Amino acid sequence: MEEFVQAVGVVGMILLALTGLLAGWVASLAAGGRHRGRYLLIGLIGALAAPLVLLALGVTVLAASGLVAILAAALIGAVIVLVIARLIFD
Repeated sequence: MEEFVQAVGVVGMILLALTGLLAGWVASLAAGGRHRGRYLLIGLIGALAAPLVLLALGVTVLAASGLVAILAAALIGAVIVLVIARLIFD
């Protein structure tokens, strides 16, 4: 994980967090504005965890492709986690 944080940097981690928060905010709007805090937190966790899970699985293409690929993976991960959470909680 240290290598990932060093490769992405502080700005990259902030962008990952913002991506997750944005996904959570959109999900809360889709849910009618209910449980906004929960959706924000779940989106944040999904966006931060998705690139790490892919790295653990050996997908090194993300690091080679740059920050845009990592942000895309984070957005997709956040959306997947938000959909699963919505199925569980709603």
